[in-house]
Amino acid sequence: MSKPIVAIVGRQNVGKSTLLNRLAGKRIAIVADVPGTTRDRIFADVSWGEAGFTLVDTGGLEVKPRSTIAQGVKEQVQAAVAEADVIVFLVDSEDGVVPADLEIAEMLRRSSKPIVLAANKADNPKRESQAVDFYEMGLGEPLAISAYHGRGTAELLDRVSSLLPTPQEPETEAEIMKLAIVGRPNVGKSTLLNSLLGEERAIVDEVPGTTHDAINTL
Repeated sequence: MSKPIVAIVGRQNVGKSTLLNRLAGKRIAIVADVPGTTRDRIFADVSWGEAGFTLVDTGGLEVKPRSTIAQGVKEQVQAAVAEADVIVFLVDSEDGVVPADLEIAEMLRRSSKPIVLAANKADNPKRESQAVDFYEMGLGEPLAISAYHGRGTAELLDRVSSLLPTPQEPETEAEIMKLAIVGRPNVGKSTLLNSLLGEERAIVDEVPGTTHDAINTL
C-alpha cells in the first residue's frame, strides 16, 4: 500500500522548500531567495513516531496565473492537492495576511481536504504573536513555526500525523530500478518524462532552465 500524502501549498517565497528539507531531514529541494525557484512537485518520505507519509513540495501558487510557467505551476499544485490526504497551507508571519493567501485559502477550502495552517518565519516572539492574524482566514488555529530554525516543526508533525488516514498493513515492495534523464537545457527531458509517465509530471516550456529541481517519481 502506498503511504499517505501530505502536500505543502502556499504562495511564492513562504518557505515551502525549506520546510520540506527540514521535515525530511536532508536537502532535497533547492532553496533560494529568488521567487519561483520550485516549479514541479518534489517528493520526500517522512517518518514521525509510528506515522509515515510522503511529503510533497509544490511551487509558489498564483491562483490567477500571469505566465505559462505560472499556469504550469498551478496545474502541478492542483494535482498535488487532488492526491493529498492532508494539506499544509504555509503562510508568512512576517508579511501577515495578504490577498494571495486569501485566494489560496478559498481554493483549498473547496478541496474539502484536512488543512493545517502554518505561519512560517516565526523566528522571534514578535513574529510568533503575529501568527494569530491568520485566524481571519477561517482555517482553524494557525501554528507558528520556523522551518529554517526548526521551531514548531514537532508540533506541526504531531498535527499532521493526527489527520492521516488509519495505516494499513504494508505490502512487500519489489526493488525498483532508478533511471535518470540527463541532457543540456531545452533538449526535451521534461517532455520525455511526461511521455513515459503518461501525465504532466514536469512543467514544459520553451524557456531554457524551466526545470530546477531533480524530479523523482515512481
